[in-house]
Amino acid sequence: MTENTEIIKSNCPRDCYDGCGISIEKINGRINRVMGDDTHPVSRGRLCNKCAIAYNGVWQDENERLLYPLKRTGDKGAGQFEHISWVEAIDAITDRLKQDIAGHGPESVIHTHYSGTLSLIALLFPMRFFLKLGASEVDPDSICNAAGHAALSLLYGESHVGFDPRTIKDSNCVLIWGANPSHTGPHSHKHWFAASSAKKIVVDPLRTRTARDADYHLQLRPGTDAALAFSLLHVMQREGLFDDGFISRHTLGSEELLPVIARCTPEWGARHTGVPAKLIEEAARCYAAGPSLLWFGQGFQRQVNGGNCMRSVGLLPAFTGNIGKPGTGFTYVTITPALAGLDFDAMAGAQLASAEPVSISHMDFAGQLSNPDRFKTLFVWNTNPVASAPNQIQLRRAMQREDLFTVVIDCFRTDSADYADIVLPAASFLEFDDLTFSYFHYNIGVQSGAMAPMGESLPNQEIFRRLAEGMDYTEEELFESDEVLIASMLEQMGVQGGFREFQQRGWQPISDEPVIPWSELQFPTPSGRIELASSTAESQGLPRIPQAAIDTRDNGGLLRLITPASDYRMNDSYANDPTLARNAGESEVYIHPQDAEHLGVVDGMPVTLRNDNGSLRLTASVDAIAVPGVLVSYKGRWPKQEQGHKNVNVLHTGQKADMAQSTSVHSTLVTLAANLGE
Repeated sequence: MTENTEIIKSNCPRDCYDGCGISIEKINGRINRVMGDDTHPVSRGRLCNKCAIAYNGVWQDENERLLYPLKRTGDKGAGQFEHISWVEAIDAITDRLKQDIAGHGPESVIHTHYSGTLSLIALLFPMRFFLKLGASEVDPDSICNAAGHAALSLLYGESHVGFDPRTIKDSNCVLIWGANPSHTGPHSHKHWFAASSAKKIVVDPLRTRTARDADYHLQLRPGTDAALAFSLLHVMQREGLFDDGFISRHTLGSEELLPVIARCTPEWGARHTGVPAKLIEEAARCYAAGPSLLWFGQGFQRQVNGGNCMRSVGLLPAFTGNIGKPGTGFTYVTITPALAGLDFDAMAGAQLASAEPVSISHMDFAGQLSNPDRFKTLFVWNTNPVASAPNQIQLRRAMQREDLFTVVIDCFRTDSADYADIVLPAASFLEFDDLTFSYFHYNIGVQSGAMAPMGESLPNQEIFRRLAEGMDYTEEELFESDEVLIASMLEQMGVQGGFREFQQRGWQPISDEPVIPWSELQFPTPSGRIELASSTAESQGLPRIPQAAIDTRDNGGLLRLITPASDYRMNDSYANDPTLARNAGESEVYIHPQDAEHLGVVDGMPVTLRNDNGSLRLTASVDAIAVPGVLVSYKGRWPKQEQGHKNVNVLHTGQKADMAQSTSVHSTLVTLAANLGE
């Protein structure tokens, strides 16, 4: 028999900086393998280890995928269901919605979602339904990066315009602060960061692969980022490295900061941060000389003073003039399609909202959901809060409420799905057409439906069209087809030739030449300048200027637990792939040798971490990956697959950061005790 081989181009829609190009090989009409697109500038013919395994593994496994709508038959959390039809599922959901809206108002319906997929229609179209309904929302960014967005908005007026990575060719220095692209953007680490001839500075409390590839690793104590930033600024001030002309013309409030900076010597910084004064001085000179790029990681703003830390680090481009020129600028989370012209508000259906929806923080989610008078129906889509949210034990109890009607939409039977009354099977990115983007690189791409949806699964957008029909809604925006939506997005973003022609190319940058953000040096702040001192901050009850402050080092004998991204998972995606689970091994906690000796812990010993929220049994790995007093345990495991049905978020108390009611997960404090006799 002659084999008929076909290659279909697509792109990865995962929550990752890379946004890799994909080639899907089909033989005789069936997918044979999913691999990297060798024409794509990021993936360069290879997918990262986690995606290469998962996309050729669990994502195509009919035994793992959700194939049909399910209705609960057992206790909530037991994961006992029966197969029902789509008609029965939609009727059950919409009947309950109509009942709750009539009796308690639309705000009694709450939905929680995030970036389980970042393909544009699947990410944005469901919002149309909830905005029309008037439902409450769990603020998605509050579990991830809201404090950073708030802080950068105070300084620069917005936070979604980042440097174009292509401008690295014009840079003499790249500073990565609190990010680990070796795990969260492995191709960007390899082909962009490590391959660059620019000097490289990494600020991170962990000894990551990215830190090891840097010229300077400033391994600071967690919570001291602001102190380090002010010490770097002191060196620049002392040695005449500030761009005084830029400061005078384009910033506001520098005179309020200069006396503070003058006090923050590198010796002072060394005492508070643990970074040697000489290293602070060398890094300061390197960055100030420019042209320099600054990558704000999302990790370091996930602490109690995270917003202030971001504001403090955000002073570096302003005082040195490293912005608005080739090879300069900063990046946090770049919304590439918006920069290309896509109207995000229209795509998400902002015009359908009759009022501003009620929004709560993820930090309050478990507590608010526990109140039977507050929320009556819960939708979970594009996320798995039982694995990822704080106050895990309290959240489980809340989701066990018999009077709480819960709908979960997913590709897999997650921990959260086990608590659902109705489970709806979502199609995967291999099964429908869409558009994708990177929130680092300035690329957009196609997502190609290379196979029929498994079982009776449906794309997110089709599920919400059916729900809208069941609610008797008539607004045309709730029923727009994928073809119309894709054509509109391509036109807005200036992509020529239509979807099928674009599919042949697979991807394209949003501009032929590198983009230089802020080249006109006009900022969307009240003053039009970079606001180093902010009256807006004052109106929010925050200090006018960033503070040279640190977290206290006296934790009462408690250890600080950091839970960074794993090399084997994408947040908690891929936790159910058996090959990746085997590669990751058992749950571990890394403990510094000094702490291990003090606590009588040896490598491989079972230990228990504990705080007021709960306890977790892990295996000790004695390793100086972090500084003394800091424990490290990688996130991304599903509780249902772990001993005791818990993961590290059982220890996350939901304490809020200083801005935007955001997470402070990296400020979690615990005790550690050896499990002697095991």
